[in-house]
Amino acid sequence: MVKSQGIAVSVRLDSDALRALKILESTGMTRSEAIRASLLEAALKKRHHDQIRLEVAAVAADEDDRREMLEIAQFMSTLHE
Repeated sequence: MVKSQGIAVSVRLDSDALRALKILESTGMTRSEAIRASLLEAALKKRHHDQIRLEVAAVAADEDDRREMLEIAQFMSTLHE
C-alpha cells in the first residue's frame, strides 16, 4: 500500500478555533495531528448527521411507519391519563 503524501493547507483561525487548537495541543498532540483529528471527527459527524436525516426522511415518506408512530403516540398518551 502506498501512503499518500499530505498536502499543506493554510488556514486563518479565529479566537475560538485558536483556543480549541491550544486545548488539543495541551494533550500532547502536534498542531497537525490536532487539525487532522478535528477534520476527521467533523466529517464523521457530518456523515452521521446526513445519514440520520436520510433515515428520518425515509420514515416520514413511509405511510405504514407514520401510521404506526401515530398509533404508538396515541397509546403512550393514554398511559399518562
